Amino acid sequence: SVCWLYRVDYVYFENSSSNPLLIRRIEELNKTANGNVEAKVVCFYRRRDISSTLIALADKHARELEEEMENPELNPVDLPEKQKHQLRHRELFLSRQLESLPATHIRGKCCVTLLNETEALKSYLDREDAFFYSLVYDPQQKTLLADKGEIRVGNKYQADITDFLKEGEEDGRDLAKLEERVWDPSSPLTEKQIDQFLVVARSVGTFARALDCSSSVRQPSLHMSAAAASRDITLFHAMDSLDKTRYDMTRAIAALVPQGGPVLCRDEMEEWSASEANLFEEALEKYGKDFTDIQQDFLPWKSLTSIIEYYYMWKTTDRYVQQKRLKAAEAESKLKQVYIPNYNKPNPNQLSVNSVKPGGVGGLVNGQIPGLGRACESCYTTSSYQWYSWGPPNMQCRLCASCWTYWKKYGGLKMPTRLEGERPGPNRNNMSPHSVPMRHGGSPKFAVKTKQAFYLQTTQVTRAARRVCQDIIRPRFLARHPYLPLNTAQIKQECALRLPDEPKKPLPLKPVERKPLEFVVRYLEAHPCPPKHDPPRGQTVTTGSLTPIKSTPNILNNGSPTILGKRTYEQHNGIDGERPRCGRGVERGWSSWDVDGRLFWSLLHSIGEHLSMCVLHRDRRRNMEGEDVESNGGRELGL
Repeated sequence: SVCWLYRVDYVYFENSSSNPLLIRRIEELNKTANGNVEAKVVCFYRRRDISSTLIALADKHARELEEEMENPELNPVDLPEKQKHQLRHRELFLSRQLESLPATHIRGKCCVTLLNETEALKSYLDREDAFFYSLVYDPQQKTLLADKGEIRVGNKYQADITDFLKEGEEDGRDLAKLEERVWDPSSPLTEKQIDQFLVVARSVGTFARALDCSSSVRQPSLHMSAAAASRDITLFHAMDSLDKTRYDMTRAIAALVPQGGPVLCRDEMEEWSASEANLFEEALEKYGKDFTDIQQDFLPWKSLTSIIEYYYMWKTTDRYVQQKRLKAAEAESKLKQVYIPNYNKPNPNQLSVNSVKPGGVGGLVNGQIPGLGRACESCYTTSSYQWYSWGPPNMQCRLCASCWTYWKKYGGLKMPTRLEGERPGPNRNNMSPHSVPMRHGGSPKFAVKTKQAFYLQTTQVTRAARRVCQDIIRPRFLARHPYLPLNTAQIKQECALRLPDEPKKPLPLKPVERKPLEFVVRYLEAHPCPPKHDPPRGQTVTTGSLTPIKSTPNILNNGSPTILGKRTYEQHNGIDGERPRCGRGVERGWSSWDVDGRLFWSLLHSIGEHLSMCVLHRDRRRNMEGEDVESNGGRELGL
């Protein structure tokens, strides 16, 4: 089989047969005790792996970069929607997270570069397996930061160069304000005299450290004190003293040893403690020369200038040289490259021809031949030499071979779908493992909806068949059994037999004349709806225009009905004795209920009032439409 050579490269890793490939950068290759090879890698994240809130911040950062672009050819605003959609699949987010993965899971190489503002974004689409990044993602803190600095290209970032002065032309600027002199090479002192003065400055620095208690602890020996006094900061101070005293040796030596004692000059190497130096070396091992992260995570009490100055002084020490030699020796013992056979095992998501189910009624896409199954969810093609299942199993979605390769490499579909505009960003919390949006609103009982949209347009023959062949279709039965198959061809044949040769013309609809809004407002102002007042508490509802029928029931107990329907035991169940009559039309058939006559007629009157208001509202609507209907309230109800 064919083997591929891998070194410190950007590669694809596969952790699942159905998920997109992971993009990692190999830092080193290690051989385990059992003989297997593991790769220590740096993680890169796709847009689909990050929350929608951070994606919105990343898009805002991208828009700011687009506004600063002066070259319109580099601006991605004018790209077609399809290319914009595919360009989002090429964006990655760097992280400081390290992983150890088996080298046998490598599935190929790719190219990841820092976003270059001078290069058109469309160039990434023209190259296969090309990605870019501009932000750093922290999976623990859930934050996005700009990676290092940005390349500032353009006229506004360049210095304004003045015209070249001609011979004899004077510079009109005040040079004293533009620069500061620190040394005069045409001084009266010779090189030998200057070297002698620098030896005196070193001696003064060594003596000053002997007098300083803190320095004597850090440099316990005379040799270490002399080495610290010979550093650049002591020599720079000595030369500054010479220049300030107009190169007078006597005055310069007096400046080194003032009345309060010898001058002690310290740099960052002496100001830092041993524990701070160890923290710096640990941070440098983790973050490299990213001094901003070193300051934030390891040395927040140090300024950025102090950290950078200490770094360049630390590189001049013996400790740096020793660590460099140790790293070189470790690199020699580690694996520099590994050969991995080409992965050619069949994917579990492959679909055989026999397993493809034919499309059901209403499940076909325009232009798809019935019986060939569902179309590709990305490009909507119906023919492919190999199909792959994609998405949740209950949806039975599939991708063609080309779109499956694109999905595995770039983590998305080739064509933008309608659902792309409904979601703010690929949030990992509301997406399935196959990046199909789940619009369930937090409830697990709703199923995932497909991303494929379709429009079902019913023909006139189908509409007629619904009425003519209603006994065959049985819509009520099918509504309760939605998964039963329906033979549409048989229904169409039966409909053609039952329909006459010359179909009747559809009945014309009665045109409804809608009054303008101004007319409706004027009518409502002229005929306001009478307000209905609620009866006061503690009083019964009056019977109004209804004439109550007098009845004198012989109540055998002395209890009276209480409010809220809380009646006595006798009123609910009755006692032995003659039953009362409730009035006209309510004879002994009602006597078994033992209904209070007054309460019954009050309830009946309330129902009549409600029906009267319904009739009144209906008549008012008719009047607004221009019909002359005389409303008589509820008197026609026969109450």
